[in-house]
Amino acid sequence: MHRWSELAERVAATTRTSEKTALLADYLRTLAPDELRAAAWFLAGRPFAEADQRATGLGWATIATVVTDLAQVPAGALGEAYDRSSDLGLAVEDVLRLRPTQPPPEESPSLSEVAAAFAEIEAASGPARKGAIFRSLLARSEPRTARFIVKVLTGELRIGLREGLLEAAIARAFDRPLDDVKWADMLTGDVGETASLARDDRLFTASLRLFHPLKFMLASPAEDAAEILARLGPEVWVEDKYDGIRAQLHRQGDTVRLYSRDLHDVSGQFPEVVAGARDLDWDGILDGELLAYRDGVVLPFLALQSRLGRKHPPAAVLAEVPVIFVAFDLLALAPRAAGAAPEPLLTRPLTERRTALEGLALPLADHGGSFALSALVRASTIEELEAVFDAARARRNEGLMVKDPESGYSPGRRGYGWLKMKKALATIDCVVTGVEVGHGKRHGVLSDYTFAVRDEATGRLVTIGKAYSGLTDAEIAEMTAWFEAHTIRRHGRFRAVEPAVVVEVAFDVIMRSDRHESGFALRFPRIARLRPDKSAAEVDTLATVRELYRGLQHGAEHLVTAGARSSGPAA
Repeated sequence: MHRWSELAERVAATTRTSEKTALLADYLRTLAPDELRAAAWFLAGRPFAEADQRATGLGWATIATVVTDLAQVPAGALGEAYDRSSDLGLAVEDVLRLRPTQPPPEESPSLSEVAAAFAEIEAASGPARKGAIFRSLLARSEPRTARFIVKVLTGELRIGLREGLLEAAIARAFDRPLDDVKWADMLTGDVGETASLARDDRLFTASLRLFHPLKFMLASPAEDAAEILARLGPEVWVEDKYDGIRAQLHRQGDTVRLYSRDLHDVSGQFPEVVAGARDLDWDGILDGELLAYRDGVVLPFLALQSRLGRKHPPAAVLAEVPVIFVAFDLLALAPRAAGAAPEPLLTRPLTERRTALEGLALPLADHGGSFALSALVRASTIEELEAVFDAARARRNEGLMVKDPESGYSPGRRGYGWLKMKKALATIDCVVTGVEVGHGKRHGVLSDYTFAVRDEATGRLVTIGKAYSGLTDAEIAEMTAWFEAHTIRRHGRFRAVEPAVVVEVAFDVIMRSDRHESGFALRFPRIARLRPDKSAAEVDTLATVRELYRGLQHGAEHLVTAGARSSGPAA
């Protein structure tokens, strides 16, 4: 692990992709078979393979106890170091450098030993046992190695290493075609296995496996209809962008599983969908969206939230917030009677995948089932696309998914075969009341802004949200200096600041919420711009927020017949 940590530091120190690839390739080809898998997992920033749903469950308190005990420093030392860097790995390294005696590099645990320790931590019961395993690992690790062990364990590697670069390095290390490496990695969901297959010249044996979730295809953002048609035209397929939860459904025989966007099994949270898929006559994989749905109406996302975080929701919650699965893509298929493994359809054009999807005879919600098909319409002009967008918004959906009908399915990729057309519902002027130290590349600046509107009845400022995106690095740096000079109180990483900076905040949806003093929350808030021309006395009021909320509630309901049932590709 010592040599792996040296490599990670060198990769982080260069911005040249060619140099990163060369460093990685030279390192990977030197590894023994039993260490190659772990090295690849760790370089991907994970303690286990991506398709492996295990989590170590090691919390901050346990990490802090172990690190400060090893370094023989006060209990708050790790928190203070973290406040300086906003990087837990660096904070651990800083504290462990205070250890009275440092272990020599040659005693550093091997990659296989670290991987085994991660597995033991995951399997251990309780923080005391987990902490004991973690302690034995760090006790043998010099500070830099400890830094990267923690970074991998917490999923915060951050060395500027994209997945594509790691795949390119594997291809270069073992002289294999890059496309073959990408295909194998996509099917297996395990970059460690992909590296092993590449080393042994067995990439051709990689196969799609049910109940090993594929990464989801992503869409690039776009707001301008003309730009969208220029990229995807002359004719595009358009679906509503639903206000639900992206999910992948796998079925084989009587076994059905649902996976969330982070590839976790969420089957227990949505038993009606699982039950509704058991009696179908095909095996394969669907891509779609889970929506709260009752009496022919798709409910707002806020209703769906009551189903989240519950492994097995009680009957009362299931009855109050029923859920359907809106299918919009078919990724693999085998007729049950064939008895064969499902065939991947990822490289087939969307036109073919959609035709196959419509042939599955899913039990639709308006006939008592738990499924719907996304409604497809075609658009070939700016006016048509804008009209479809306005109709989607009237149904209270987020916007549109605009797709090239000839596009393949690219798991984990954000290309231009799919575009998401979203526009802010509105903007409101708010005043910043608090700021927080950022993370990652913004660890040294105050980049997370808490903002408020004014309650006209009392004159008080009441919080309505928090945002950390929208401003440039230069603007954030300038505002950091201002906020540091106008801090009223400090609470760890959070600073309460003088309420004088006005920001224009864009958002997609307003929701009722007890989380903020205003009684409302904004979905997907982002800072549109600083408003130095306005004073805190000119920010929007709670009355304005209520008016926007009421206007949204009075909008047309987005029905399954308008937003989820298929009308076919030619609709």
